[in-house]
This record gives sequence, C-alpha cells and structure tokens, in this order.
Amino acid sequence: MSYTHSTVSEPEFEQAKSEIFNTLAPLFKKRPELENAFKVLAIPERIIQFRVTWEDDKGNCQVNNGFRVQFSSVLGPYKGGLRLHPSVNLSILKFLGFEQIFKNALTGLHMGGGKGGSDFDPKGKSDSEIRRFCVSFMRELSRHIGQDTDVPAGDIGVGGREVGFLFGAYKQIRNEWVGVLTGKGYDFGGSKIRPEATGYGCVYYAEEMIRHARGEDFKGKRVVISGAGNVAQFAALKVIELGGVVCSLSDSKGALVATGDEGLSADFINEVAELKLKGGYLKDLSAPKGFKYEEGARPWKLVSKVDVALPSATQNELDKEDAEALLAAGCGFVAEGANMPSTLEAIEVFEASRKDKGAKGVWYGPGKAANCGGVAVSGLEMAQNSARLQWTEEEVDQKLKDIMVNCFNQCLETAQEFAAEGELPSLVSGANISGFTKVVNAAAAQGDVWF
Repeated sequence: MSYTHSTVSEPEFEQAKSEIFNTLAPLFKKRPELENAFKVLAIPERIIQFRVTWEDDKGNCQVNNGFRVQFSSVLGPYKGGLRLHPSVNLSILKFLGFEQIFKNALTGLHMGGGKGGSDFDPKGKSDSEIRRFCVSFMRELSRHIGQDTDVPAGDIGVGGREVGFLFGAYKQIRNEWVGVLTGKGYDFGGSKIRPEATGYGCVYYAEEMIRHARGEDFKGKRVVISGAGNVAQFAALKVIELGGVVCSLSDSKGALVATGDEGLSADFINEVAELKLKGGYLKDLSAPKGFKYEEGARPWKLVSKVDVALPSATQNELDKEDAEALLAAGCGFVAEGANMPSTLEAIEVFEASRKDKGAKGVWYGPGKAANCGGVAVSGLEMAQNSARLQWTEEEVDQKLKDIMVNCFNQCLETAQEFAAEGELPSLVSGANISGFTKVVNAAAAQGDVWF
C-alpha cells in the first residue's frame, strides 16, 4: 500500500494522505501492523451532504451545497471549522478534516476531527442575505451536531458575524443554550483571544523552533508572512510585539513587500484589519515607506533577506520555486499558519536542506502542529462553556502558549525517536507520527481498528 500525489477526483485529499503516509514510514517499519490502520482512519466515519436554499434581497430563491465531514471521534467530539467559499468541495473538506484529526490530537485536548461548509460566497452579500443563508444552513446541520457530538467553528468566510447567526439559529431550532459552536462573541460564551489564537500560536511554535535550533528569539528577525486575514494579522502583531520585522502581507490580488530594512507597523496592520472587514484588498491602501505593492504576486520571491517565513493564506500557496527562493534568501525557519500551504515539492526542498546543510538548513513546522493554536483555544472555549465560566485574556494566552510549547516538544521528541542514525529530526515526521499514534491507539482501545 502506498500513496503518491496524483491528479485524481479528490486531489487535495490525496495530497494530504500522501504527505502523512509517507512521513509515517519509520513508524510502519517498527510497527507494520499499523499500515492497515491508516487505511481505516483515512475513511471518514460519516459524510453529510445537503441542499441549502435561501432567499436573496430581491426575493429570489438561491441554492448551495452544504457539507459536514465527521472524520474521527475517538479522542472527543468532532471538531473543525465551517468554510464558506466558492471553492468548497468534498476533496477540500476531506483534506481539512483528515488533517484536523491529528492537529487536534497534538493539542492534548479531547477533540476529534471534522470539517464542513458550503460553496456559498459571502463576499458581496448583505448582512440579511448572510443571516438567511446561515439559518437555512443550520436548519439541516443542527440535526447532526451538538456539544458532545460535533462542535463546529469558523474558517474562511466564517467569522464572528456568521458564527453569531449560526449559533442563534441553532438555539432557536433546538431551544437550548449549549456550547455547540466556538468562536462566539465573548458576551454569549466566547473565549478571550480566540480571534488571535491561530496567529499567536503559530508565532509561539516558531519561537520554540528558533530557541531550540539557535538559542535565539524573534528580536531582529526578518519575517515574511503571506495572507492578510485573521491569521496573518495576528501573527504579524505578535511578531512585532516580540521584536521581529514584518516584511510582507498578501492577498488574492497581490503582495505588499519590503524593499529595505523597515518592517510594517502595528498601526498599519490594524488598518489592514479594518480594510478586510469591509471586503477590501491591500491594493486599496497606500504602501507604507519602504514597501511596494506587486500586483498578482506572492511574497516568497520578493524579499531578498528572510529569517522566518509564516505562510498564512491558503493551501498550496508555496511551491518548489518559492521554497528555493526562501532558501536563497537565508530563511532558516518556516511555520505554517494556514492548512497545507506548502506543496509536497516545497516540503521536500525544506527537508532536503537539513540533510545538505545540517543545522543551517530549514526547520519546517507543518500546519497541523504550527497552526493548532486556533483549535486549541476553541477547545478551551468548550471547557469554559461546560463550566459556565470565562477565563481572562492572560489566562487563555498562557494556556495557549503552554499548549504550543508542549506541541513543539512532543513533535521534536517523537522526531528524535524515529530519526535515522545520523539524520537531523524532522518536525513533519514528528508531528504526523505523534498525532497518528495517539489516534490509532485510542481507536484500537475502542474497537474501531484491530491488529
């Protein structure tokens, strides 16, 4: 049995399976009986697909596809976001849900893995249209979720507004107030720093990589960030807080990149946040001093000196040529803020650099580890809802940092255990083996697999 990346009907899902399976080879060598367990876990426990009809502002009937992939519940209730975007299909949701299983396992919290959403596009829609869509979507989804069954959250196209509408619809349909969604407003059960969590967590993970590899921190480090949404914004703000220099942001229209030594300011990042809330693009802002805007570009090849890269936009945004450009620019650390932003070929470049250059090669932190901070704080929100209490910002931030430090250490220790003699540990292998082992052992204990 083997998985290779190919152009099939579910390319994103096949890519995710291939990436995970290939890095589990050292585990399968020691425990070959687990190879068949991978085949079992790669099939979702349940896939729900349904029709969503809603009324636009002109009174017309509109229709979209709705999905929920309930992948694995051996560690806890299904947990994973809802995505609203025209690109949403089962391949993307299965890839995201599969990754979510192992990502959630790395947090150390009791959460299974799932993902869902719709090909509905919230861009250009009025608040009323989005509310009507959310009510219709939840009318069917509410049959399949619950605080002890499946707890969705936000994702691309689903922010605080959408989560509020979905939560309100669930409460009306079921006539109960329970923590069935995370990412809620603070006044009705949300958690402090939930919006910041993925970006902050990614930086905390990268900080541990830097500290372990070089005994340094973010001070003075030149950091290239892709994306301009929630994850990228808060990653940038945390980098600035820790003394780093933010050299780029990007969106679907182009990239804003540094031309010299200056970095973006926290004030400018806040301007970007306001712009994105209004549906704008980076090209709508005047480039600050020391920066230029490149139409239709990604930032990876455009910054001449790079210490750290945080891809935080979307899947497959960083390819082999981009990875080689980052190496040429001196990049020593890559931590993924997005889900699967690096192609398999790019990952191979990063991993090969450690074999060629040793400690001077790239330390690569895969998304399932580096960006698990968002779902970690979602898990903390579930705990707060169950106890009917709320922790302070400082309490949640410290718990988040502890989770990310523990996640890094878990990945590193597992990577060291399974590294071949003379090879440096791979955090990709460490993350995948650690997460998979935890899930497969729980599945075996519950009779879902046997070997």
